[in-house]
Amino acid sequence: MYNTELYSKYRKQVLMLMDASMIAISFLAAFFIRFDFSVPTEYYSYFTSWLPAMILVHWLIFNALGFYNVIWRFTSLWEMFKIVRVVSSAYVLIAIGVWSFSGFIGFPRSVFLLNYFFTLGFITASRIFVRVYYSHYKGNLGQHTYESKKRIILVGAGHTGGKIAKEILDTSVSPFKLIGFVDDAPEKRFATLHGTKVLGTIDELKNIASSFDEILITLPSASGKEMRHIIKACKQTRKLFKTVPSLAELIDDKVSISMARDVSYMDLLGREEVKLDRHSIGNLFDGKRIMITGAGGSIGSELVRQCLSFKPSELICVDNCEEHLFSIEAETDKIKTKTIIRSILGDVTEKNHLDKIFNDNRPQIVLHAAAFKHVPIQEEHPWAAVKTNIGGTLNMIKLSDKYKVETFVLVSTDKAVNPVNVMGASKRMAERLIQTYDLTSKTQFMAVRFGNVIGSSGSAIPTFQQQIKDGGPVTITHPEMIRYFMSIPEASQLILQTAAIGRGGEIFLLEMGEPIKIVQIARDLIRLSGFEPEIDIPIVYTGLRPGEKLFEELQTKEEDLIATNHKKIMILKDDSHLYEVDWLALESSVHELLRIAENLELNEIQSFLKKLLPDYSPGKFMNVRLPSHIEPYSIKGQA
Repeated sequence: MYNTELYSKYRKQVLMLMDASMIAISFLAAFFIRFDFSVPTEYYSYFTSWLPAMILVHWLIFNALGFYNVIWRFTSLWEMFKIVRVVSSAYVLIAIGVWSFSGFIGFPRSVFLLNYFFTLGFITASRIFVRVYYSHYKGNLGQHTYESKKRIILVGAGHTGGKIAKEILDTSVSPFKLIGFVDDAPEKRFATLHGTKVLGTIDELKNIASSFDEILITLPSASGKEMRHIIKACKQTRKLFKTVPSLAELIDDKVSISMARDVSYMDLLGREEVKLDRHSIGNLFDGKRIMITGAGGSIGSELVRQCLSFKPSELICVDNCEEHLFSIEAETDKIKTKTIIRSILGDVTEKNHLDKIFNDNRPQIVLHAAAFKHVPIQEEHPWAAVKTNIGGTLNMIKLSDKYKVETFVLVSTDKAVNPVNVMGASKRMAERLIQTYDLTSKTQFMAVRFGNVIGSSGSAIPTFQQQIKDGGPVTITHPEMIRYFMSIPEASQLILQTAAIGRGGEIFLLEMGEPIKIVQIARDLIRLSGFEPEIDIPIVYTGLRPGEKLFEELQTKEEDLIATNHKKIMILKDDSHLYEVDWLALESSVHELLRIAENLELNEIQSFLKKLLPDYSPGKFMNVRLPSHIEPYSIKGQA
């Protein structure tokens, strides 16, 4: 084994000597093959007269074409093409020289042809040797010896599994040793990928003879049903298992084994990958100044991450929580980007400060995610919901118009439909504000309505996970409670897509799939944690909390769904004229509501909201049976 420090210092000289040896061996091999290993003595002179010249020509061509500047430890298919190009270039020059000197008289042409192929093969082999040495041997005496590596099986011998396998095989310091794949595709049974065998189907995991330590699920597009099947098979092995991120989590579609994580409930939900029209979003966001309110929250922070991939000139991140702002600032500091990121501690209810933020930064696009959203808390503090969700939105609307913002997107909620709580009513009022103001403004105002997002702060799933970690019980308010769910990345991506689709005045509805019983989520999470519900971890029902519905709706009876060019985004169209009112009258009503909120009186706030919103029914708990008008997505046409 050669000295790697010496090689690093004199790499070019080492490679030149290696190439000289390969050329000499090729020249000798060509003569021996041509004359059946019995070279006539009259050809011996070529070894001393022609060989040095051939080596010199190769060196000159290789240097001229930058062959010795290639980092061969990362040899790939492109480097193979480069070898063919430089060796062929050298032989073209040699052929011209031989033809000019002797016209190939006395020099066997077959030897010349054999010599070309031998040289090509031996130099390619030498570079592959360098690659193999660095990827498989160098470093094995360090932290992870071959024997100490974790033996891993990959579930899925597809595109992602192939990338992960290649990463493991090509990285000598990887802590993993690849044992094989399992895959249910019949055509892949006992096939090989990157030299590694498909050992059987997913159900055969528990019977695999080869010893292994860990399982990695490499199926980012698997459905919820498929993931449940895979997890069941993994549990039967009693081995540790992890998964790679879902496609919705991968902003740049790049996956690595370093991204492996524990299986989450989002994997069991198995929602279909969001396919964005990146061209239309890029046209809107590229080079623009974008303001995101609530930028430190669950949705806001993901909007920041997603926006960065569309290369805006500036991101103005506004949040009223110092801790959240610090977290998103620390995260974005690690991202290599040309986008200027400004973190601003500010509250949307403080109009003077908000005016200064707009004046200093002049945003062209506003994504308004700042809001109070926890239903029971806002029932106890309705003045906070009114001040932030309604008053804050009013401030944002007026200033966006004043400073000539091009596009304004309000992040709304399914709780705005037939609201029974102050939080839902406040978001319904916010929707009315943007729709009414859009009629007279040059700014394009629109809203996006969707259901629960998995993993958001204070949502059911993180709460259940903590309760399971603490040994239970898992508490649920009602056994028939159901909700719509989507992931934070999916919701954020679709918000950006609506900004590109919208023309102003629309309320967009994101396709939420089928509603899921909360008790089913709890059971899945308990099983995912290695326990059995009601046996290891009890489930306790505590009763509905103030302002809670058994189910959420996505559209009112008056609203029709209009399809868009994106299958996961629809427009809600209301022709009932129920809320038609001019802007001055609506603004006056909102100011009166804000004045009432200053008195901190729940009943007064609810009464006035009821006057503004006829479909607001405070304190009403709705039946679990889904009304026929919201069964699933009755789409009328296309926008």
